[in-house]
Amino acid sequence: MTQRSDVALLLTGNELMSGDTVDSNSSRIALALGERKIAVGKKITVGDDPSLLGQSLRDLCCDARVVIINGGLGPTEDDLTADVVSDVSGAALVTHPKAVAHLEDWCARRGLDLNASNLKQALLPEGAELVANPIGSAVGFTLEVGGALVITTPGVPSELTAMLPEICERIAARVGGGTAYIRRLQTFGIGESTIQELVNEHSATWPDGVTLGFRSGLPQLELKLHVDDKAMIPDRDKAEALLQELIGDHIIGHDDDQLAMALQRALIESQMTVTTAESCTGGLIASLITREAGSSQVFGSGFITYANTGKNRILGVPKATLVKHGAVSEPVVLAMLEGALAKSQSDIGIAVSGIAGPGGGSDDKPVGTVWVAWGTDKNHRAIRLQVPGSRERFQVLVAAIGLDLMRRQVRRLPPIPHYIERFVYRPA
Repeated sequence: MTQRSDVALLLTGNELMSGDTVDSNSSRIALALGERKIAVGKKITVGDDPSLLGQSLRDLCCDARVVIINGGLGPTEDDLTADVVSDVSGAALVTHPKAVAHLEDWCARRGLDLNASNLKQALLPEGAELVANPIGSAVGFTLEVGGALVITTPGVPSELTAMLPEICERIAARVGGGTAYIRRLQTFGIGESTIQELVNEHSATWPDGVTLGFRSGLPQLELKLHVDDKAMIPDRDKAEALLQELIGDHIIGHDDDQLAMALQRALIESQMTVTTAESCTGGLIASLITREAGSSQVFGSGFITYANTGKNRILGVPKATLVKHGAVSEPVVLAMLEGALAKSQSDIGIAVSGIAGPGGGSDDKPVGTVWVAWGTDKNHRAIRLQVPGSRERFQVLVAAIGLDLMRRQVRRLPPIPHYIERFVYRPA
């Protein structure tokens, strides 16, 4: 007889099958469980088909000690999870008083009336225990089904994330596990292969028992230093110190730190303020800065001057400069930066003007061309880059590069990092 795995995932929803929604929840669940040394053994994705969902649930309950169903909790007709669990378990659907109380409180806090559609979310299999949802209207629930503990979770990522601590506690109580002692480092501007090669070259000094892992993303790369025993945390710290020595200027922070937060910390420590003058990024750099809590300490105003008239009237870029050199040029971004610094009275700034595409390019300024100017009124520079890819990728990378270039200047790190070489424009 095949031994049951600890945990299996059943993901539900037509939007997952059609590609309209990209599954990120299974990653969230696996990462949260991984920190407790609990592994996911199987994952199945099924559309909103009661028959297929029921058969998949029956199979997984035979395969795993815990089955997490993600999605299908909600007020609409295609939210089928409670019905499917009821059918497979044989437990009748009943109105759960605590679920009703949750809905009443959720509606009251938003000034809404509790209607029949919302009350559907309180119809749960008899004997189910609730899993609190601190954010959304749909509570999760657990029920014993075929010898497995079934745990249901909403498909909304923010709601799932808020519920994961309780869910992980329940699963650990069921299957055991432990603690994985993980240190997460956020990096920018350096790739996995480069880091691995550097570590390999210094393998003699890399502490035994410390595992280095990678989690790629755009625009950042996460490194994970993992040890299995609390007594090995000093070894993990030694590995982190070695990485700081090898790639320290690329390490922007820990845990979930983003580039904007790294810049904010640097600005606060240096008692500096920042401004932005954006064309091709449409305010994305300012948005990233102000997305971080505490941004009011460093950011007073920014400027989105998409059209040439805005560059001239708002930032004072001379019309003659725009006519002679074009909006995507070194003189223009330098003038944009000068105008933004003067109008905002900020200490440091960034100015970008480019061609995000997919149209609008020319032979001498192809799609992906961008001029970036950054710095203070007395210490600034500009550079022309060529950033390939889609319009979204272009904007994300230009914004990230801009944040990093300012971070480096404030931190007095090498001003032109080696990754810039990948983007420097070179005529054919």
